[in-house]
Amino acid sequence: MPLRPDASTLDAYTRDAGRHSHEWLDQPPPDDMYALWETHLLPAGKTADIGCGNGRDVAWLAAHGYHVTGFDASQGLLDEARQLYPELAFRTATLPSLAEIDEQFDNVVCETVLMHLPVDAIPDAIDNLVRILRPNGMLYLSWRVTEGADVRQPDGRLYSAFPPALITDALTDCLILFADDATSASSGKRVCRIIAAKRSEG
Repeated sequence: MPLRPDASTLDAYTRDAGRHSHEWLDQPPPDDMYALWETHLLPAGKTADIGCGNGRDVAWLAAHGYHVTGFDASQGLLDEARQLYPELAFRTATLPSLAEIDEQFDNVVCETVLMHLPVDAIPDAIDNLVRILRPNGMLYLSWRVTEGADVRQPDGRLYSAFPPALITDALTDCLILFADDATSASSGKRVCRIIAAKRSEG
């Protein structure tokens, strides 16, 4: 059976898209993440934001010269993004398969999304994030850390618990340039972040 996203998580984000959007906009901007992007992403590159939510980070990327498209599996969040940023491009795409995407990008970012997948789907998600990245392109991954066992929030959202090695072991076609485990300046939550470059073919 093909690996699929967590249905309860998708339902929660679609049902409460407006509330989540307001919460993200009310948070301090993630300047620590943006500093990493400015340092490592390929300038002015064709960029995919996978799990873009309400489009806040897509707007930052566009304002800083990246040719960016936001992708999300939640139609409710895509509606929020299109309302907030009607001049920007947003499309549907669903982890782990990303079957809706058949092109490649210079930069792929996936900010605090992977922990919403079932653990057994995460390696497949990494494979597909790397698939849509061109050789020598840059990949940014982050996830909120859950210790011990998986947690299901009252609203239905899944927060999977897994070691960083689950991610790094799947990045066989990439060179890891940066990795940390720190408190997010925006959400105040513990977050792991990785930046990797896809190796050249051949």
